[in-house]
Parts: sequence; structure tokens; C-alpha cells
Amino acid sequence: MDDHPEPSTLRVFVALAPPDDAKDELARALRPAYAGYPRLRWNRIEDWHITLAFLGELPSTAVPLLRSALAGLAASHPAPRLALRGGGQFDERLLWSGIDGDLEGLHLLAEDVRELVRSCGIAFRDRPLRPHLTLARARRDDATSVPQAAAGLNGFVGRVWQAERLHLVGSNIGRGPGPIRYRDIESWRLGAAVRAGGDSAPAGP
Repeated sequence: MDDHPEPSTLRVFVALAPPDDAKDELARALRPAYAGYPRLRWNRIEDWHITLAFLGELPSTAVPLLRSALAGLAASHPAPRLALRGGGQFDERLLWSGIDGDLEGLHLLAEDVRELVRSCGIAFRDRPLRPHLTLARARRDDATSVPQAAAGLNGFVGRVWQAERLHLVGSNIGRGPGPIRYRDIESWRLGAAVRAGGDSAPAGP
């Protein structure tokens, strides 16, 4: 925590995050790419996430309303079981790992998040969901590193994991020339109310 006052606006998105062991598994598969493509701007492992809804720049006053609404949605929504798989790229500039598993549940969660945000009176650009985990970005004069690094991930198949929490995240993207940094504004356990209401089902980890 720091003592700096909160800015009047925040760049905000709603996301899921893989557990540490799933991220470590992918990081091991990326070791050749880390060594082979040092000019890529690699995201920090602790910042890896799967965006469900990118809300853009919001006034800080909108955050409390989102917190309350998202808390209720997370509690009532089942947690999808997912996996990281393979690699790909957007426009030779952005390297990502793909998402496998309960994609129907993932899309349903994203749709419910987006509908909830709209019901809060918050306008945002509602782009189609293309589930992925962003790994790195290329410099403008480098058109080969990202496609080559993506090809190196073709055979990667990660273990299955359960998305435990829904995250409301703020970022400093667009606020200067330095690296992108993310921080959790808050997160909520998925399916908490579902587990509590199921007398015959175990509560889970």
C-alpha cells in the first residue's frame, strides 16, 4: 500500500486469474521464449489474467457501485474449470496463451458481468470475448518475435484448474512510458452462495 491519493479516474477491467501453479507451469514452457526474444515486453507473471470485460477509464466514484454489484454476482455464479493451452498472436504485436476447458461457462460469466456493468449505468465498448492470457507485446520495429514465440507454444497443454475468484482490476496503462502494472481493487470468491446452499455437496477448497 502507498500513501498517494487515489486518482479521479481509473482504467478498470473485470478478470479471472490462473492459480500460481498453473502460471508456473506456463512460465516453465516459456523459458526458451524468454531467452530467445529478449526485446519483447513481457508481462509480469503476477499480472497474468483473463479479461472478461474491459471497462476503460472510469471515474473513481463508479468503483464502489461496481464492488457491491460484482460481489453479489460472484457469490451466485459457478466457478468454471479452465486450462491454459497453446499460444497465438494478434497483429504480430501481442503474444498470448489460449484458454481451454469450460468455455461455455466462461462466456456465460463474461456475459453476466457485462450485463451487470451496463445495469450500473456504466458505458463501455462491448467487444466480443476472445478468451486469452496476454504474455508479451512487441516493439513497433519487431514483426517476427511474437509469431515465432507463439509457434513455440503450439504443443503446450496446461493442467485443469478452477477459477476461484472474480477480480476487479485497475491498471496504469496509458499513463506513461513505463511498464504496465495492474492491481486488484477487490476480488470475490466465485460460487460462494452456490456452495453454501448445497447441503449434499462439499464446500470445496
